[in-house]
Amino acid sequence: MLATLFLQAAPAPTSSLISYLPIVGMVVVMYFFMIRPQQRKAADAKKFRAALAKGANVVTIGGLHGKVVDLSEETVTVEVDKGVRLRFDRSAISREVAGKNPTPAS
Repeated sequence: MLATLFLQAAPAPTSSLISYLPIVGMVVVMYFFMIRPQQRKAADAKKFRAALAKGANVVTIGGLHGKVVDLSEETVTVEVDKGVRLRFDRSAISREVAGKNPTPAS
């Protein structure tokens, strides 16, 4: 008789869908806080590099400041000082700097 009481009082098994809800919630949170912003940042960087133009003052990912003097499909030539030109891959250009020309006046 005691065994039948325990069997009747046992909780009903939970739905398998409800047991996966916390995992699904964590995936959704990770997507909106980690993956989506990174995708947006990468798309903005790609758009910036495609829109580079001659005469723009830029900074490379290594921190080198210069002025864009020549562009091709894959590379950018940057003048870092009078007569000193360096060729970089487009992906090496980090950002554009507004303001004065970074090359010193002689």
